[in-house]
Amino acid sequence: MKPLRSLIPIGTATLLPHTAQSIRRLEDQLLAQCSTWGYQEIILPTFEYLDVLAVGLAPEILEKCYKFADWASGRILVLRPDATAQIARMVAMGLGGETLPLRFSYRTTVFRYEPEHRGRDREVFQVGFEMLGNDTSQSDAEVVTLLAGLLEGIGLPEWKISLGHVGFFKALLAQSGLSQNGRKQAEIAAAHKDLPQLEKILETERLSRSKVKDILQVPERYGRDEVLEWGMRIAGKDSQLLKPLQRLTQVYRQLIANGVQDHILLDLGEFRGFDYYDGVVFDVFTSTFGSEIGGGGRYNHLVGRFGRDLSAIGLGLDLDRVFSALERGGKVGGNGLQPVRIFTSPHQAEASYALAQRLRGAGICVIEEMIEGSPKSALRWVITVARRRGLPCALIFEERTSTPQSVLLLEFASFSQKPRQTRMPVQELPQRLQTFSHDNI
Repeated sequence: MKPLRSLIPIGTATLLPHTAQSIRRLEDQLLAQCSTWGYQEIILPTFEYLDVLAVGLAPEILEKCYKFADWASGRILVLRPDATAQIARMVAMGLGGETLPLRFSYRTTVFRYEPEHRGRDREVFQVGFEMLGNDTSQSDAEVVTLLAGLLEGIGLPEWKISLGHVGFFKALLAQSGLSQNGRKQAEIAAAHKDLPQLEKILETERLSRSKVKDILQVPERYGRDEVLEWGMRIAGKDSQLLKPLQRLTQVYRQLIANGVQDHILLDLGEFRGFDYYDGVVFDVFTSTFGSEIGGGGRYNHLVGRFGRDLSAIGLGLDLDRVFSALERGGKVGGNGLQPVRIFTSPHQAEASYALAQRLRGAGICVIEEMIEGSPKSALRWVITVARRRGLPCALIFEERTSTPQSVLLLEFASFSQKPRQTRMPVQELPQRLQTFSHDNI
C-alpha cells in the first residue's frame, strides 16, 4: 500500500470534526468581534480571471498562483491567492457601496504554490478585515486596536504586534545614492532580514560609510519611544524621512490612548512587501509559534490599480497558525458540540424523538441510540457504552410506557467512579443541561 502522504497533495489539510468545529468557533468569535466595530462580512469568489486580478497582486504572489483555463471563455482563471486584491477589485467596481469609509471582514481560503521543503501550507485558512476610504492616523490605530482586541479575546498567549512604516526605509534608500536595481535588491534583503546580503549590496554600490551605517541599523531598531527618537535624529530636517516617522508617532500615541501599548513593539525594520504596502505595517507574533501568525498594513495605491483611487488598510490572520499557537499554549478547549446521547428502546422512540427535538431547540446537540439487550440490563449496558466512549453524560428512559414523564440523567465525573444518577422530569431537562459548560456537555 502506498504511504498515506502520497495520496494527499502537499500543503493541504483534512480537518477532522473536533479541529474543524474548533476552527469554526474561532472564526465565528473573530468575525463577531469585528462586527461590533462595524466590519461587515463578505464572501469572495474562489477563482477569478487572472488578467483582472493580476494588477493587484505582488510579483512574488503572482508567481505562486494556481492557474487553469476557463472552458467557457478560454481565459485563464486563478484560484484565490489573496483576499485583499479581490476586495480592492470589488470596491473599484463600485460593488461595496459609496458611503465611505467602507469596512469589510471575511473568512476565506487562499491558495499559493509553495515548494515542499519550505514547510508552508498551500491552502491557508484566513480571517481578515479591511477599511477603505479613510487615510488618517486614527484609522491606522483603529485597525491595530481592533487586532489587539481580537488577539486578547481569543486568549492568544504572550503576543506582540510589531508596528512600523515602510516609508522611512524606502526614503532612506532613495536618498542614499543607490541605483534603482540596488534599491530593489536592498528592499528584498531587508524584508528577509538578511543583513549580510544587505551589507554586500551597499558595499557593491560604494556608498559612504555613514549612509551604510544608517541603513544597516534600521532593521535592528525596535522597541518603544527610543526607536522614534533614533529615527528623528537620522531624519534631521529631511521631510521625506520625517513624514513616515510623524505618522508612526501619531499612530503610536493613539494606541497608547487606547490602552494597548503594552502589546506594541515599534520596529523600523518591519517592512513586509515594499511593492504592496506604502504606509504603516504590522505583524503579529506569539511565544508559542516560531513565526508571524498574521499581519497587514496600509496599501493606498492598490485600489487605484483597478481604476478607483481609494485609500485602504487591512490585515489577515493565518487561522492554522493561530490555532496552533492557541493549542501549544493550552488555550484550545472543547468545541462545544459534543452531543448528549439519549438511549431509548423501540417502543419509546416517539417520546425519545420529542425530547431530542426539545433539547435541540434549546441549542443542545443530541444523538439518539437504541438500547441493545434486555430491558433489565439496559442501565448496565448504557453505563458500559458511555464509559467506553468517554461520554460525560447520557440520558435513559426508565419508565416502560410509550410516553414517559421522567428521564434518568447519568453524569460521568471520571472513569473510575460510579456515574451520578438523577431522575428528572422531562420538562426540566433543557434547563438542567444548559447549566453544563460547553466543554462538559
